[in-house]
Amino acid sequence: MRATVVGLGKLGAPLAAVLASKGHEVIAVDTDGERVKLLAEGKAPVEEPQLQALIDAGRARLRATTSFAEALRESDVTFVIVPTPSGTDGAFSSRYVLAAVREIGAALRGKAGYHVVSITSTLMPGTTGGEVRATLEAASGRRVGQDLGLCYSPEFVALGSVVRDMLYPDLVLIGESDPRAGDVLAAIYRGMCERNPPVQRMSIVNAEITKIAVNTFVTTKITYANMLSGICERLEGADVDVVTATLGLDSRIGRKYLQGATGYGGPCFPRDNIAFAVLANRVGARADLAESTDRLNRHQVERLSQIATRNLAKGSTVAVLGLSYKPDTAVIEESQGLALVRRLADAGFRVFAYDPMALRAAAAAAPGAFTAADSAEACVRPADRVVVTTPWPQFRDIPAAAYGSRPVEIVDCWRILDAAKIGPACKLVYLGKGHGQG
Repeated sequence: MRATVVGLGKLGAPLAAVLASKGHEVIAVDTDGERVKLLAEGKAPVEEPQLQALIDAGRARLRATTSFAEALRESDVTFVIVPTPSGTDGAFSSRYVLAAVREIGAALRGKAGYHVVSITSTLMPGTTGGEVRATLEAASGRRVGQDLGLCYSPEFVALGSVVRDMLYPDLVLIGESDPRAGDVLAAIYRGMCERNPPVQRMSIVNAEITKIAVNTFVTTKITYANMLSGICERLEGADVDVVTATLGLDSRIGRKYLQGATGYGGPCFPRDNIAFAVLANRVGARADLAESTDRLNRHQVERLSQIATRNLAKGSTVAVLGLSYKPDTAVIEESQGLALVRRLADAGFRVFAYDPMALRAAAAAAPGAFTAADSAEACVRPADRVVVTTPWPQFRDIPAAAYGSRPVEIVDCWRILDAAKIGPACKLVYLGKGHGQG
């Protein structure tokens, strides 16, 4: 299959590389000339694990251009994977999708043959079948369902594991304008994905609702676990890991995303509950659960700040390990670690911070809020208290000598540290474990 991928960002570049690695002829198009240049040279335009290896493997079948006309002229299907930022009301904006669709439509006017346009970006329900379809038909002079197919098929991925998530999804979601369009997309995904995941085909609006519903349900599980964690740490002998592990054995609940730790962050989860509530309000329904999940998640930074500064004098030094919102990415959007740094600095504490990938971005986002350490060891060395906010594997290997002989309290939000490997005078406190544990 000949495919065009519109957008060479953190999701678009991996999608183009995955498709090419699976034998498809791929032309990526982006208005950012630097990204196009990098991909044309065989270099990953964004940082993501496994991406460069896939580009190397599929380079003979992977091209890049800034011209929509060039990209569409030689393709049968187009994937649109551009940003859909939240507007002031919390709803996802479709302006970049619509701009891309206008360019796609204009390019299709001079091209013969059937073509499928698949929207991969997350949109508000009703958008793809509404303004996106109208814009595409007006720009192309074609009718969806005749010589033009339209699908909504979002990815369920997380930064830091995008390639893996695309290759090994739990499911493939396809909202289709008609069976012919869905057939084209289903065939591509069956050849692209490993382990033959279920392909769920439905109307476009049902797919749009499903995408947001999946994410808001997952955030509800995360927040429920954090709620349990807050209760357990206040009860003698309680252990949130014991409780959630047992809950997860119930087939109605399951283990995934049921770990009490920090609040969720990143570019997707925090805004999904807000958008879900906006959707409900627009149609006259209620979304109290989504709204409560958002409020309780925002409370997690305050909860962590209280634990991090408990019995600690103002002006003391706190080391924060982890500024990216999750391991294996430099993304700091809605990062719990960065939010904690800001709160600590505002409260009058001296803050040192380290992250393997996100230091530069964090320093730019919070100038003057912390001193950037050049290693995890250097970060904890001057600290009166240490907080592990992101479970980077490297933090397990901090030598005991780095803590020195001082009585440092270490708050481990993810329970990744071993008490036997920290300084002899240190006290390890696990988030979610009752008094006297850790």
